[in-house]
Amino acid sequence: MIAQLRGLLAQVEADRCVIDVSGVGYLVQASSRTLAALPQPPELALVLVETVVREDAILLYGFAEASERSWFRLLTTVQGVGAKVALAILSVLPPPELMVAIGSGDKTMLTRAGGVGARLAQRIVTELRDKCEGMPTGAPAAGGVPGVTITVPTPRSIAADAVLALSGLGFRRAEAQPVVERVIDRFEGDVNLDVVIRDALKELAR
Repeated sequence: MIAQLRGLLAQVEADRCVIDVSGVGYLVQASSRTLAALPQPPELALVLVETVVREDAILLYGFAEASERSWFRLLTTVQGVGAKVALAILSVLPPPELMVAIGSGDKTMLTRAGGVGARLAQRIVTELRDKCEGMPTGAPAAGGVPGVTITVPTPRSIAADAVLALSGLGFRRAEAQPVVERVIDRFEGDVNLDVVIRDALKELAR
């Protein structure tokens, strides 16, 4: 599974881009916000990736921030919200505004996205309102390599991604959340996602 891509940004279109990694061009679909955050072709770029495997295709969805990828994963758990609709939502509502919209039940904000009608907006609010707590709302990008957009994960975004991963492994969110927080506190926030998931699994397996 592809988790991130770093290479030359060969092409940018309205809803996708092509990243050349060692001569192989990867077609990556993305929100307008992520595409706007990329450098100008043909500069180096880095995007986080969510890989979706279907019977007829392997699709890559790219994100400038870990928070946007976490919200993409959450949005696509709602019936009727496919990858295309999730990206449309993230194109008009960055994570902080999306959290406010869902938390306050503001369906009008959600219907600003293409493909989201009143009924689907209501379903998103109903199904995700209780799942928004602890979701990341974004982290500042950090430099270091000219032309490369890199996001520095915060302990909060790492916690949200870890809980989401553990939920996918069958653990209840209510039991995974406190364990993940304890692990991060033990490392005083200086830890990566893989370590958090590994140590949390050890505790949950006891």
